[in-house]
Amino acid sequence: MEEDSIAVEVQDTTQSQISTQIQAITDVVQDPMQLLTVDLWKSAMDYLLKFGVSLLVAATIIIVGFWLAKRLKRTLRTVLEKRDIDPSVRTFILDFVSWVFRILVIITALAKLGIEMTSFLALLGAAGFAIGMAFSGALGNFAGGILLLVLRPYRVGDVVIAKGELGKVTDIQLFNTVLLTFDNKTIIIPNGEVIKDSITNFTKQDIRRVDFDFGLSYGHDFEAAKEVIFDLCSKNEMILKEPEPFVGVKSLGDSAVDITCRVWTSTEHYWTVYYYLSETIYKEMPERGFPFPFPQMDVHLKKEN
Repeated sequence: MEEDSIAVEVQDTTQSQISTQIQAITDVVQDPMQLLTVDLWKSAMDYLLKFGVSLLVAATIIIVGFWLAKRLKRTLRTVLEKRDIDPSVRTFILDFVSWVFRILVIITALAKLGIEMTSFLALLGAAGFAIGMAFSGALGNFAGGILLLVLRPYRVGDVVIAKGELGKVTDIQLFNTVLLTFDNKTIIIPNGEVIKDSITNFTKQDIRRVDFDFGLSYGHDFEAAKEVIFDLCSKNEMILKEPEPFVGVKSLGDSAVDITCRVWTSTEHYWTVYYYLSETIYKEMPERGFPFPFPQMDVHLKKEN
């Protein structure tokens, strides 16, 4: 009996030791996994916290930077206006400075996020090349805007024909020129197209010549009619004495002698003088014995036997 009891105790002790060893082995295997999981979770939380702070700082940089860009643009506009800088140059400078400042703000924000600027600039250069190939027209328009500012074929406020469109220049932007037509339509023309085409500027010169043509009946005294026109021109102070007015026979038409009247005036008075000549000649010439001829045709009938 004692031997059996001792055998049972030995067996229980052996099973207990085996269980203890198995548990020890299990704990050794599980502890590194738990430690690894905890470390990964802690690292992820630390990274997210750090990245969140960096993202918040970058967003703050962008918001404040864009606000400063607006303030800078407003201040620079005031300075340029006080120095009486040409409006076309002023608009270009303001847009250029504003965009450059915003790009610097974005680069600073990206650097705060930990993006390497060397790699970013290399990537930006490659992307810029690809975008430049895709948007070569936009780069051409930008170059055209620079040429317009250097050559200055027109300024803000001039009346021009650009790319076949007539209007008053209201703005010269980085990429476009904005025209306002006389019937209040806005026309936007790419600068690249403007610089490649002919440009007619009606207001660049201080004075302009007004040409007005009308018909005189055959048989009337041209010299007398000429004196009447000179008298009408002398009564308008907007018509310049130098260069002096000119009146001459332009052509001999089928029904009338075509007379041309050419006078000079300041550019701002061009249309006022033009309509003055139209209305005054129409009213005064018939009253002074020079009626306007109507189109007529003489028909000769020949009778044959």
